[in-house]
Amino acid sequence: MLKPVFLAVAAATALLAGCGGNSNNSSSADAPKNVIFFLGDGMGMTTQTAARIYKVGEDGELTMDTLPESAFVKTYSNNAQVTDSAPSMAAYMTGVKMNNEVISMTPETSAFDATGKDYLSGTDSTCPTSGNGTAVTTLLELAKKAGWSTGVVTTTRVTHATPAATYSHICHRDGENAIAAQVVPGGTGTGINAYNTALGDGLDVLMGGGRQFFLPTAAGGKRTDGRDLTAEFVAKGYTYVKNKTEFDAVAASDKTRLVGLFTSSHMSYDLDRDPAVEPSLAEMTTKAIDILQKKGSNGFFLMVEGGRIDHALHETTAKKALQDTVAFDDAIKAAIDKMKLSDADLKNTLIVVTADHDHTLVLNGYAARTGATTASNPGVLGLLKNFVNGALGTDSGGNPFTIIGFGNGENRPANRGALTDAQVADKAYHQEGAIPMAAGSETHGGTDVFLGAIGRGAENFTGVITNTEVFNLIRKSVGL
Repeated sequence: MLKPVFLAVAAATALLAGCGGNSNNSSSADAPKNVIFFLGDGMGMTTQTAARIYKVGEDGELTMDTLPESAFVKTYSNNAQVTDSAPSMAAYMTGVKMNNEVISMTPETSAFDATGKDYLSGTDSTCPTSGNGTAVTTLLELAKKAGWSTGVVTTTRVTHATPAATYSHICHRDGENAIAAQVVPGGTGTGINAYNTALGDGLDVLMGGGRQFFLPTAAGGKRTDGRDLTAEFVAKGYTYVKNKTEFDAVAASDKTRLVGLFTSSHMSYDLDRDPAVEPSLAEMTTKAIDILQKKGSNGFFLMVEGGRIDHALHETTAKKALQDTVAFDDAIKAAIDKMKLSDADLKNTLIVVTADHDHTLVLNGYAARTGATTASNPGVLGLLKNFVNGALGTDSGGNPFTIIGFGNGENRPANRGALTDAQVADKAYHQEGAIPMAAGSETHGGTDVFLGAIGRGAENFTGVITNTEVFNLIRKSVGL
């Protein structure tokens, strides 16, 4: 059984001593503290800029643009200049740099054996239980230990890298059957499939997609151990919901514990989401806050991921990526508005918004201002028009090109031809990439990402920092 151990990092010895310097402490020292950590997966600064123009035009503001404190975050992993989501999110959650593919383990942990084979058998983990690193404590686990209520909300599978980094410890992110087993209180699994006892009596809220990793193969899932983890959740007193109707019926109380698995795999892109079937990210966020506030007399920790931004960028379908970024921003606004009802000045609530890594999306050329995208105006999704006279910009062959492009991606035509605004602004259009890649295989980028903060201790987030420092700053801000 994995037993997380806290790794001392350079700044850790000063964390609690530094809490007294927070200007909010004197007026709210005894009040419950809350942390809401928003992670836009793959939401690099160019994607953020493009989403702003898409939604409100060049001179408009998204909610994340209005956060009063900001920083730039370096995202490199322990062994790579360009990180994947697992070690980057884990760095935020643990204060430790780890290798690509690894979730919340010590730096020496490898996702691959000596021959280079990954520690996987299908969706089962073959990570060794000794000799390949140890677990490191996460912010969520610290919150549980402090008596806080805890929740995880995502639009991806709840066993995907970002959500998993809050509650799971594993050498390879794709061992999602084991990740699911680690979050079910009192489960019968052993070794890597054992319940993570650092979660105490378990998460209070878990919502997103990924039902397949909680059901046995006989029930259409991917579990090879025959366990129905949804039934195990219910046996432990959780309310389990599978659709929007069941979700809406859940009332928050001090006894409510909620698991929502709305899809077999990832939840739908926001452009494709049926609101009668799947709740929005904003709806899941506010429902989680309602439940955690009822249960958390000592405060709460909530992680919210806009996870499908990343997937659309891998596809180079820019319209999907930008709309999912807007949906993520809507969730941020909903959370701030909700928290201000009970904590008007956010003196006891810290909200942090950031990304785990960049992508290769770029804004090309010298485009005229487009304004927001509407049914009649493609906006930033359209063809580039010259800022001098509004004529179409053209490449060296005389063909038009889009404002948005990618450094690499699946659409790399051998011979560029004519394009139309209607064609390139469609949600299914794959923007062109400079370097050809396989379908869905546009890569992450290594550029620093934005971090914004509001509320208790937000002034601690400034300058250029590493993702591991964010862990320390959150602890300092709320005395965790």
